[in-house]
Amino acid sequence: MLNNSIYEFLLELRENNNRDWFHANKEKYDKAKKDFELFVELSIEQIKDIDPDISGLHAKDCIFRIFRDVRFSKDKRPYKTHFGAFLAKSGRKSRYGGYYIHIEPEASFLGGGCYMPAPNVLKAIREEIFQNPLEFKEIITNKEFISHFPEMYGDKLKTAPRGYPKDFKYIDLLNFKNYAVGKTIPDKIVQSEQFPIEISKCFSSLHTLNAYLNNIVEDI
Repeated sequence: MLNNSIYEFLLELRENNNRDWFHANKEKYDKAKKDFELFVELSIEQIKDIDPDISGLHAKDCIFRIFRDVRFSKDKRPYKTHFGAFLAKSGRKSRYGGYYIHIEPEASFLGGGCYMPAPNVLKAIREEIFQNPLEFKEIITNKEFISHFPEMYGDKLKTAPRGYPKDFKYIDLLNFKNYAVGKTIPDKIVQSEQFPIEISKCFSSLHTLNAYLNNIVEDI
């Protein structure tokens, strides 16, 4: 179960997103971070039974820093108001499809797949789908899958990707910019004993998509 210290810290940070407050409350951050790390370690143990590819990972391999890169952003708030972890082969910077846990009051979600894939990865995924569209379509229209993830995440191209015919019957499957999904989880679930159960259900249904994507990535 997720420790209450995580939500308490993030709610306070949301109202006090500045360096002076953060430094004055460093102990609260350290406690919340430690509790999130423990939760991620337990989640890895849970998910590796679904996907053995994440065996051997540790929380430190998967958790994103709370510090924002504000160099090129109009939003100069120094800290993220969430904790996030990407569980995938090779960790958070992996090019492989994986499982994402996002904890944020009123905006927590579970997701995964390949988010913002590198150009060569995106090209390889599209080519595989072009050659055998029904295999991919079967995965994302599976009843169990769509009960958690009814649609792919993010924007789509308005026309066919370069090099592909506009009249291709399954062109909509090639137009995704991300081959990723997400599901919003209510706070009452995130803060209850039901959350690990929800993680198992969501990520069990997601495993088929990740296995498909990772077979492609392995060949690049």
